[in-house]
Amino acid sequence: MKLTKLSALVASTALCAPMAMAEDMANELTIVSWGGSYSASQKNAYHDPYTAETGVKIINDESSAEAVAKIRAMNEAGNVTWDVVDVVASDAMRLCDEGLADEIDHDEVLAAAPDGTPASEDFGNLIVSECFVPQIVYSTTFGYRTDLVGDTAPTSVCAIFDLDAYPGKRSLQKRPIDNMEWALYCDGVAKEDLYDVLSTKEGVARGLAKLDTIKDQVVWWTAGAETPQLLADGEVVMGSTFNGRLFSAIAEQDQPIGMLWDMQSFDLDGWIIPAGLSPERKARALHYLNYATDTQRLADQAKYISYGPARASSAPLVGKHAELGIDMAPHMPTDPANATNVHTYDYEWWADNRDDLDAKFQAWLAK
Repeated sequence: MKLTKLSALVASTALCAPMAMAEDMANELTIVSWGGSYSASQKNAYHDPYTAETGVKIINDESSAEAVAKIRAMNEAGNVTWDVVDVVASDAMRLCDEGLADEIDHDEVLAAAPDGTPASEDFGNLIVSECFVPQIVYSTTFGYRTDLVGDTAPTSVCAIFDLDAYPGKRSLQKRPIDNMEWALYCDGVAKEDLYDVLSTKEGVARGLAKLDTIKDQVVWWTAGAETPQLLADGEVVMGSTFNGRLFSAIAEQDQPIGMLWDMQSFDLDGWIIPAGLSPERKARALHYLNYATDTQRLADQAKYISYGPARASSAPLVGKHAELGIDMAPHMPTDPANATNVHTYDYEWWADNRDDLDAKFQAWLAK
């Protein structure tokens, strides 16, 4: 559907059943994301302009970290209350495989690039699932307190396991993704062999054993804003989080934090539409996606946070920070200076293995 067609569908529904519209939230969108500076960047680039142009009220929910479990529960209960959900690529693949996210015809629903290039070509191989609309390229990487690391700042991701050189607490995300890869890499496994090793029972045990060496010094986080706050408060010496959150703490808040880009884990984030919406709510959700993922809107988001836009046509439009006036390109995870040793996250492997590894990781945490 093109934007005008979607608008017509929403409008015709309102004319036919105004009371049903109110009950079905036809003038509202519940959009689920990750909170903090990331949700703020979406609000500035997409939500506020969309509301100004359409009058649709947007309700922000910050539950993306629990999206898979909550969508499963909503589907089981037959009561889907979310309209558009921001998820990582592997979660989109899981939800799509389980029939919990709707397939999207990218070229029918999404805007073409300004030169007419179809959306499917503009996003290219970042469309990793028929249910997924890519939004950003980001990384999970490490920040450290510049005043707590002594005279030698860390340059290797393996500093996270070096309690002698860098004593003190460190923060890690409370999930196996990235932590298992970093643990195996720092235990001597080559990057190209990480998933082969992690596919074995022995490999999982090896990764958890490496994490055991720092377990009692780890503060586990679930929200991206936690590590920057822990660093700002001096409660950890180093910790992982999303690169855009660290940019916000360093550039916008002037915190004494340094970036450690080594073995940053590239990932994709984007939108899915949960299965089970009424036709009116689905039409409104698609209307929003058309608006929020066009070339200019994706470039606009990069004015507020250092995540790379997923469209090829958006990249040349990335300019300066909206408030600080600094060039944003050098702060992107894809900048050549920051990408000398990158971990390429395997979306398909994690889509296939996430539930099993989650159970093993949580059991290890409970020991």
